[in-house]
Amino acid sequence: MGRAEKDQLERVINHELRQRFGAGAVQRAVLLEHGEDPAIGPGQQMLRVFVTAPDEPAGYEQALAAWQGAHRAAMDEIRRELSLEQPSAWLLEFTFDDPGGAAPRITMLDDGSLAAEQMSGREIVTTAMSLLRANYVFPEVAEQAATAVEARLAAGEYDDLDEATLTALVTSHLQEVTGDKHLALRVGGPGGPGPRPGGPGPRPGGPGPRAGGPGLEPRGHEARRLATRQMGRLDNFGIRRVERLDGNVGYLDVRRVPVPANAGPAITAAMELVAGTYALIIDLRRNGGGSPEGVVLWCSYLLEEQPTHLNDIFHADTGETRQFWALPYVPGTRYVDRPVYILTSSHTFSGGEDFCYTLQALGRAELIGETTGGGAHPTRGFPVSRSVHIGIPFARSINPVTGTNWQGTGVVPDVAVPEAQAYDVAYAKALRYVLAMDDVPPPIADEAREALAERSEEPSD
Repeated sequence: MGRAEKDQLERVINHELRQRFGAGAVQRAVLLEHGEDPAIGPGQQMLRVFVTAPDEPAGYEQALAAWQGAHRAAMDEIRRELSLEQPSAWLLEFTFDDPGGAAPRITMLDDGSLAAEQMSGREIVTTAMSLLRANYVFPEVAEQAATAVEARLAAGEYDDLDEATLTALVTSHLQEVTGDKHLALRVGGPGGPGPRPGGPGPRPGGPGPRAGGPGLEPRGHEARRLATRQMGRLDNFGIRRVERLDGNVGYLDVRRVPVPANAGPAITAAMELVAGTYALIIDLRRNGGGSPEGVVLWCSYLLEEQPTHLNDIFHADTGETRQFWALPYVPGTRYVDRPVYILTSSHTFSGGEDFCYTLQALGRAELIGETTGGGAHPTRGFPVSRSVHIGIPFARSINPVTGTNWQGTGVVPDVAVPEAQAYDVAYAKALRYVLAMDDVPPPIADEAREALAERSEEPSD
């Protein structure tokens, strides 16, 4: 798990723990992996919770015992959830944040009492293949992939594997047959498409930044909806950065594409902040995907008010095709009649690719960077067990301009450069555009000339 993803996940877990234990009971929690603590074995992770410490270290033992007595029910509930998700991998510890390392600790291990509720590896694979056959967008391919995996199961290749190893191995075998990076068996609760550790694919925790971690979330549909919105605020709904660059060039760093019902006000605010710029750079190099409706909202800000057909999604289960059109009204100011440059990388995936492909097909944006990941199939998470889900593409995108999509091929940029150079190339293009404009105020023209002089020489197109 990368540092940025771990930071996001820790923020979400800390938010949920404070709700579970009440104000002031918990200071913070950290996720630790093998190599970060001697108690953590290969393939294991530890959730270490730092509780509020007494004023004097001499009272640590008594204070921790008293804290345990007051919060035993919440401690047991979290241990149960971790045991149901991934008993062999999750360790749970409560202690004080003492730099000297002398604080007492309460370690809660999986006691095996939930073994009857946990599926065997063979049952997990069998159930997952049944779901694949019933739901994959291409039934013939689903049959080929499931048959190949079941042959490996019969040969004993999946015997005696922990869930993390099992799901990773089955995923590699499924993608080997299908070439579909959305199709994956993962540890965690079912969720939609999005980034995962190490590359593109389904996100175990659903919308928001909780991928790959414990499912500490409130019960009930309404509570989950509110929690999703609250978690979205923790990473600003994927909008990592909004900036006016020298030369009056706008810059947006967008890491994911949530549903407008949650992210709409944040998207509107971001677009309003760059509304007065002369050119716009949208950085999607780390965008792992999200909602088709979210893509529609972003694209609508960049297009005129007239009807514009953006994308179609064909649902294999019903035979229906859903059309996506630019919105006739958006809150705030549209960004039209000015150039838009989109930065791409091999990590740009799914909804992020939809964003790129749609605007490129319409001739509205110039793509700069690397060919994207190549995942065009909308995906739904299906629970296999309490600890495992399978992300299955159930539909396919059809662009109304090209008649096809980016599945397997990725979106090919207009200017191909290594992702590390994409920002400088795009910024240089934007600055040249600004300097070629009429009636640019002298202070902004001076900014643009100085910024362009600082750019490294642009690679040839």
